[in-house]
Amino acid sequence: MRVVVTGANRGIGLEFVKQLTARGEEVEATARDPGDAAELRALVQPGVRLRVHPLDVADDASVAGFATGLPPGPVDVLINNAGVSGVKGGEPIDPPDILRVFDVNAVGSLRVVRALLPRLRTGKAKKIVNLTSQLGSIAEASGGRYAYRMSKAALNMATRLLAEDLRGEGFRTVALHPGWVQTRMGGGAAPVPPEQSVRGMLRLIDGLTGEQSGRTFDFQGREIPW
Repeated sequence: MRVVVTGANRGIGLEFVKQLTARGEEVEATARDPGDAAELRALVQPGVRLRVHPLDVADDASVAGFATGLPPGPVDVLINNAGVSGVKGGEPIDPPDILRVFDVNAVGSLRVVRALLPRLRTGKAKKIVNLTSQLGSIAEASGGRYAYRMSKAALNMATRLLAEDLRGEGFRTVALHPGWVQTRMGGGAAPVPPEQSVRGMLRLIDGLTGEQSGRTFDFQGREIPW
């Protein structure tokens, strides 16, 4: 199985790469600046089917260059993990920050889907996975974090639209909430180790059904209302 993982230089993305390569999958991992991704590059070892690529999901030319530069062949699974949190604290309504976060978290994922769709159409699995957050749930919104929450709500809608538009071709598209994970973005108070989060998400991805397509789940399999 050939898997693309965006934002793989640290945190959840890096853990996806570790677990996928450990079980023998072929992984195309991306980082905005591979030169600043020492932990990811260290995983490139003899016998490990891993390639590292530069990719800025907020840049059209970068996304197009990544897609055309991939070695030939289909892509089975796309994991859209790249994302930013936005400004924390201070004035909560910051239009420039909201637009920047939208461009990465929501539009960026769609850029990558659009660029890789021809490869995904020839793959066997036909799975698109968008990393969302419970904070993007409209039903469970508690206030604050405008940029991040709004961007993830938009990503959830994009997931639903992709699921409906591609359902007839056999695609399964899902949004997954990794939990509050112990990463640089999640902070030291986070209760979930990245190993546990990714293990749970891979279990969901492996068993993803057409009936689940277009829906949002956490890493433990709970459906999130949004």
